[in-house]
Amino acid sequence: MPAIFFDKERPVWHVPKTVQLLLVLALALQLVWHCQQQTDVAQAEDLPAPMSVSAYTLVSLNEPIAISKLLNLWLQSFDNQPGISLSFHQLDYLRITRWLDTIMALDPEGRYPMLVAARVYGSVTDPARQRIMMDYIYNKFNEDPNRHWRWLAHAAIITKHNLKDMPLALKYARALAEKATGEQVPYWARDMHFILLEDMGEIEAAKVLVGALLESGEITDPYELRFLSEKIRELEEKSTEGE
Repeated sequence: MPAIFFDKERPVWHVPKTVQLLLVLALALQLVWHCQQQTDVAQAEDLPAPMSVSAYTLVSLNEPIAISKLLNLWLQSFDNQPGISLSFHQLDYLRITRWLDTIMALDPEGRYPMLVAARVYGSVTDPARQRIMMDYIYNKFNEDPNRHWRWLAHAAIITKHNLKDMPLALKYARALAEKATGEQVPYWARDMHFILLEDMGEIEAAKVLVGALLESGEITDPYELRFLSEKIRELEEKSTEGE
């Protein structure tokens, strides 16, 4: 059988010009098609409004605590969306408070809503958003002072040092003194308003309040009595120095 020899591949210019033209046209069309394709860009989604508590209870087959835990995780991770990471400055804080209320209603014994309000959302470097969270904590405190006292104490400190709003911090501290009366509330939280008055230069007002509290006989804790006695001594010294 005679050997069969194949010719080498022919140069492209040996291809008929009609075929060459079709190849060039196909390449051009492919380039145009690619240029017209829009690049997919990750876009942030707005935080939606929560459903009603009854709706979540129904969806969870009457397991509100279980679904509250899932909502905790979902809300906490909302700032990390596929292909994008949101800043807390971009979130709708009024809507966040609605979510926190919903989660708290589903699990009344849970601590997550107040914790993130104070330590996460309340720590954002945005005064307007911080004030929303501080007011939210204050309002929740008024609903149950002996349970939420620690978060209002935190709010008073944040308001003093971050917002530099001493009158608002004093408002929170006075609410602690007047309403957080449970035995589990430490004296430093109840007596915080004395410190703030002193920091504001209201020495005489602080003296009057501390003296009245000592004379009332309401204070029985030896550590608090010692603290207040030392505090009024310091205030007396500052008052004398100012004369």
